[in-house]
Amino acid sequence: MQGPAIFAGVGVHTGAHTRVSVRPAPADTGIVFVRVDVADRDNRIPVSGEAVVKTQLGTVIANAEGVSVSTIEHLMAALVMSGVDNAVVELDGPEMPIMDGSALPFVQILDRVGVRQQEAPRRYIEIVDTIEVTDGDKRATLRPSDRFEVAFEIAFGSAAIGRQAVDLVMDGQAFRDELADCRTFGFLHEVEYLRSIGLARGGSMENAVVIEGDRILNPEGLRRPDEFVRHKALDAIGDLYVLGAPILGRFEGVLAGHGINNELVRALLANPGSWRLRTLVPDLAQAV
Repeated sequence: MQGPAIFAGVGVHTGAHTRVSVRPAPADTGIVFVRVDVADRDNRIPVSGEAVVKTQLGTVIANAEGVSVSTIEHLMAALVMSGVDNAVVELDGPEMPIMDGSALPFVQILDRVGVRQQEAPRRYIEIVDTIEVTDGDKRATLRPSDRFEVAFEIAFGSAAIGRQAVDLVMDGQAFRDELADCRTFGFLHEVEYLRSIGLARGGSMENAVVIEGDRILNPEGLRRPDEFVRHKALDAIGDLYVLGAPILGRFEGVLAGHGINNELVRALLANPGSWRLRTLVPDLAQAV
């Protein structure tokens, strides 16, 4: 990165207003979150597959001291698809701002700041053998490919969603054109339940597509006819970037979510023969 990218907003679950500064970092730092509001213990949370501690309502990472940051997946997707390998993300609260529910605000902020090349070569995780995780009818798979591809399928009983599928060759421009603006979504009865247990305090139609029965409640409607499955693909890209490097391979998700995405990450790490680190010369690492 050329300089700090600074933004603020509310957390979708805590409702807390959080300020964030994404700062340049030296080569081989990876992505590190720093809770600047925590002073009594280690406040640094390096991103890794093992750092993910919860996946029910978004991806939550924590360090050994129990300091956590939640809902990181949209920023992580923006970082990897903006070519940012190394950055320190400082924030003064426990949850990333939800912004408009998509990755587009993060992409726009990162594009304004710009990235800078570093001396170290960029490392990719090349998938050399298929890894698959299933849970009932849910499935997440990584297969060998000489490029990054993302395929996703969803099926919901609500006629507002139904069955949707997307299959894309993914790079920085394709992410901006196809996925970045697609928002998170939820059902009204789920939002009401979450609020009853103290969650979704910041959730609104300003930052999510809300569905009741077979109707979309947002007056502006959808940004794309298949916005729902495209958002799931966006989530998966962010969830995979906890691996610490962009992927050369094909991701396939069927009815998948944050939980099974992280199970796939852990399965990949547990099978070192299924992947290798690869550099594409002269592809240099980049920082914000």
